Amino acid sequence: MRRLWTRLGCLAAVLALAVSAATAAPVHRIVAVGDLHGDFAAWRDIARAAKLIDGKGAWIGRDAVLVQTGDVVDRGPDSLKIIQDLVRLQREAVRARGQVIALVGNHEAMNVTGDLRYVSAKDYAAYADGRSAERRERVYTANKETIEAAYRQRDPEMTSEAIKQAWIEATPLGLLEHQANWRADGQIGRWIISNPAVVLLDGTLFVHGGISPAFAGVPIDEINRQVSVALTAQTAAEQAILNDPLGPLWYRGLADEAPAPSTDEPGAPVANAPAAPPIETQLETLLSAYGAKRIVIGHTPITSGIAVLYGGRLIRIDTGISAVYNGKLSYLEILDGMPIPHVVERSHQ
Repeated sequence: MRRLWTRLGCLAAVLALAVSAATAAPVHRIVAVGDLHGDFAAWRDIARAAKLIDGKGAWIGRDAVLVQTGDVVDRGPDSLKIIQDLVRLQREAVRARGQVIALVGNHEAMNVTGDLRYVSAKDYAAYADGRSAERRERVYTANKETIEAAYRQRDPEMTSEAIKQAWIEATPLGLLEHQANWRADGQIGRWIISNPAVVLLDGTLFVHGGISPAFAGVPIDEINRQVSVALTAQTAAEQAILNDPLGPLWYRGLADEAPAPSTDEPGAPVANAPAAPPIETQLETLLSAYGAKRIVIGHTPITSGIAVLYGGRLIRIDTGISAVYNGKLSYLEILDGMPIPHVVERSHQ
């Protein structure tokens, strides 16, 4: 795994320049893929169908721009494999004059800030190596007093043996390595922090959740700066842009006129918050503010397929791709400015 992350800082700098240049330049072909949630086989099916990769996974997309709109992680078993693919393809695409842009989703932010409720057991196992059991034992020994004190606050009668067994069960092999990689200074954490939350490509805004009236008009560079700063600080504060239900990672007000409470805390709607304007009004405001033709969002599943709405000004691409949702495999192609939804057959690998 270590080889994948060498030159990561250089790659981040190259990608930052590429994303900045792309905001102004016409783009012949953009491929946008929504939430993948740990389904590596589905991701590969989509990337092959979109002619971005060959049968071995190598970039063949030439000068195309791939935008993955966040939430590649959690729920499914193979988040790490998707991340490794995207990191490698970022390098390969740049050499072919293409781009791979991986946006920050709320689940990437959750992993960086230590909210691991949706990490699957198989996901943790992907981070384990031959020394994971030894490493876990060392961590327990070094922190035994603190761990025992924490458990005995809940149950003063617990024996040392019972506490150790409970802690081992709560610390599957790979969890410690996962946490090390996802820290702000970890290999994956640094990559996530280097990625944007919002990008404007050839008149199309891409963002994971959406841009609410509270953020409409805030410059894209400033939104991305705030997200990067909050990720670096690993902030769990409710008011931080990473957790704000009106922020770009969590906003659902473009997906539903009256969004239901989220099951993915902390970004649930605020009780007694003022109602958002109608979606039509929101689109007029935010697209005008950014000089954009349309906005493409993920985050809120629509398992019937990609939805092109409001005269093409809003496109929803989270189609429940991951097998955990059993939705449609899909990608959005924007060819010389024309959006074209595609459905892909699942290979059942």
